[in-house]
Amino acid sequence: MLDTGRIIEDRAMRDRLGVFEDRTDAGRKLAAILSPMETIGDAVVCAIPAGGVPVGLEVARVLKAPLRMAVVRKVQIPWNPEAGFGAVTWDGRVFLNRGLMAGLDLSEAEVNAAVAKARKNVEERMEKFAGGHGREPELLGRTAILVDDGLATGYTMLAAIEAARAESPRQVIVAVPTGSLHAVTFIAGKADLVVCPNIRTSRIFAVAQAYERWHDITDQEVQELLIQAQDMGLI
Repeated sequence: MLDTGRIIEDRAMRDRLGVFEDRTDAGRKLAAILSPMETIGDAVVCAIPAGGVPVGLEVARVLKAPLRMAVVRKVQIPWNPEAGFGAVTWDGRVFLNRGLMAGLDLSEAEVNAAVAKARKNVEERMEKFAGGHGREPELLGRTAILVDDGLATGYTMLAAIEAARAESPRQVIVAVPTGSLHAVTFIAGKADLVVCPNIRTSRIFAVAQAYERWHDITDQEVQELLIQAQDMGLI
């Protein structure tokens, strides 16, 4: 294990593929790194849906910490929905990558339409995932642990960090099983600590390559995981 002060990684996992069985296994391995830390006794685990939910559930279960949804949606590039030029967060904040936007030559109408679509998706997911689960735990004065299944560019996580900071937590820890070196370094400059056991330095990076079993998590699966969390008393 290597602790640089702001980044904790497992050097035995550096640049390796297929190091986790699935997202649940990844969550257990993250929790094993987090649980000995003395400063996280007051933690709230904030899972970014959809892929971060099975990871976050395991972290919350092991830490015996409350789980809440950190709904963030990328603002999609009109002709390439897999890529984004910004993000909308659970508190309605909009973060735009101005440098990327300049290169894309997007019109004001295209930007507004993409932001409106992302905002609508966030609102729908907040209702679907948070509705009916009662009041979510506050971050004020506590440790916010932001969890996703990986960091590719880090821009979605950056938006989540900024939204979490607005709730005045004592510290913000980003915990992800895998990440590109560029994204991890970028996010380490924004969070108090990044825990990422599997850091990869290759120019081409895909989160899925860290997992032996991988599939896109559906909203139905997220809801089933939240029911499990309720049964465990984490929500």
